[in-house]
Amino acid sequence: MNQANHPRRDGFAGRHRRAAETRAAILRAAEDLFAQAGLDGARTDAIAAAAGVNKALLYYYFKSKEDIYLAVLEEHRQAFLDQALNILSQKGPAAPVLLQFVGTYFDFIGSHRHFARLFQRLMLAHGKGVEKIARRRIVPVQRALTALLRRGIRRGEFRPSDVGHTAVSVVALTVFYFTAAPIIHIVSGRDPLAEGNVRKRRREVLRFIRHALFTHPEAVAL
Repeated sequence: MNQANHPRRDGFAGRHRRAAETRAAILRAAEDLFAQAGLDGARTDAIAAAAGVNKALLYYYFKSKEDIYLAVLEEHRQAFLDQALNILSQKGPAAPVLLQFVGTYFDFIGSHRHFARLFQRLMLAHGKGVEKIARRRIVPVQRALTALLRRGIRRGEFRPSDVGHTAVSVVALTVFYFTAAPIIHIVSGRDPLAEGNVRKRRREVLRFIRHALFTHPEAVAL
């Protein structure tokens, strides 16, 4: 018998590993189903079946279907939070820091294609889950971003603006493209998520921000 499968020799490390693998499988299955059907439309039976576990096991790891949904978003958002805050806390000129942040955010959304749609669905659903994620994962980045915008305005790098609205606009330039991809496909007749089109969108977002906000757009390389 394989030692890793022996009930007496597996020990705590083996149980912990299996638990982590099971939880990850549930989250992967839930992400796909939530992206397709939303929080209300996805069924726990379908999540369990897709994850290869029994339904009772879902409630061993999560209290409710909403908790599974929030855990999916938390998995994604935590991966971005530390990176974003490290970028936004950099000293020196604000303009290149802003471009680095936007480029990193775009790459994050682009490599986690379900995230924008999942978060959009959660915002439309309202509920305590939105407030929980907003306070833990969005507010710190929003504060750091508005602080960077104020610094850039004080230094004369950015045009004067309402930094709250500007921060929303900066984020929306990235998120909207991915949430609206099905409509863009219909309207334009092209696949907005094709690799070449995603690269082009990234360049255009950075170019737009540079010319919309920077007092000397050509002085800062993309």
